[in-house]
Amino acid sequence: MVPLSILDLSPITEGSDAAESFRNSLDLAQHADRWGYHRYWLAEHHGMPGIASAATSILIGHVAGGTKNIRVGAGGIMLPNHSPLVIAEQFGTLESLYPGRIDLGLGRAPGSDQITARALRRNLDSDADEFPQDVVELMGYFADTQRHAVRAVPGAGLKVPIWILGSSLFGAQLAAALGLPYAFASHFAPAQMMEAIALYRRAFKPSPQLDKPYVMLGFNVIAAASDEEARFRASSVQQAFINLRSGHPKRLPPPVEGFFDQIGPQEKALLAQILTSSAIGSPETVARDLQAFSAKTGADELMITSQIFDHQARVHSYEITKTVRDSLA
Repeated sequence: MVPLSILDLSPITEGSDAAESFRNSLDLAQHADRWGYHRYWLAEHHGMPGIASAATSILIGHVAGGTKNIRVGAGGIMLPNHSPLVIAEQFGTLESLYPGRIDLGLGRAPGSDQITARALRRNLDSDADEFPQDVVELMGYFADTQRHAVRAVPGAGLKVPIWILGSSLFGAQLAAALGLPYAFASHFAPAQMMEAIALYRRAFKPSPQLDKPYVMLGFNVIAAASDEEARFRASSVQQAFINLRSGHPKRLPPPVEGFFDQIGPQEKALLAQILTSSAIGSPETVARDLQAFSAKTGADELMITSQIFDHQARVHSYEITKTVRDSLA
C-alpha cells in the first residue's frame, strides 16, 4: 500500500473553541508521528466557524515544534490571498526552524466566500488567473541564485518542496508544466479526479524538484469498531457538508443517530457526490475501500481526512486506518 498522510482542518466543534482545536491538532499530530504517518498538512480557510486553521503558517510551526519526524505543511496556502514574497519568508522561516520537514502546498481558490476573499486580497485588481505567475515568482524566491530584485531572507536557497493543489484540470496542467507534485482534492470534489490524474501524468515535464509524476489524493476515512458506529460518527461531516453547501457553515456538529435516513433525496444526492472518495466503517470495511481506491487511481500517496466530532474517536479512526494500511503492505 501507498504512504498515508493526514489533512487536518483543525475543526472547531460545537461547544468548543479554537484553543481546544489547536490542542487537539497537536495531540493528533503527535500520535501520527509515533504511528509513522508521512505528512501532516493544515489547510487555509477564512471566515469559517468550524475551521481554526486560518493562520496556517503559525499553526504549522506549532505542530512542527511538537513533533519529531513527520513532515508538516500546508494543504494548502491559498496563494491569491498573499504576496509570494511573504509566503517565501514564512516558509523559509519554517524550513530554517524545522529543516527537512516542511512542505508547501499551493491552492488557487481563496479558501472562503467572496466577501471574505475581497477582505483578504493583497491587490483587489488581481484574480486567480495570476496564480501560475505567482507560483513561478514564489519558486524564484527559493532559488539558489537570485532571480528577483528582492531577496527572501530566510528563503533563498532553501529546498522547500512545493506542491500544486487542485480539484479541476487547471491544477493538473500547471503541476505537470512546472514538474511539481500534485495533490487532488478528491475528498470533497471527486468529479474530475480520474481525468485530472491522467492529464497530469501524460503532460508531466521533469524538473529539478521531481523527475517523474507524483500524485497524492484526498480520501475521507471514518473508521470505528463497527460499521454502525462509523456511520454514526460520519453524520457530523455529513451535516457539515450540507450546512456548507446550503450557505450556512457552522461549527462541526455532534453526530446524530440515523441522520442519513432523516434527510431528503436532494441532500442524499449531494452527500453521495461529495463523499465518493470515502471509507466509512469497521477495519474490514476500511481495508476493502482503501485497496479499491488505491487500485482504481494508482495514487502514489493518500492524504486521509477524518472529520469526527469526538477528538478521541478521531484519533482512534486514524489509528485504525494506519493499522489497516500496515496490514495491507
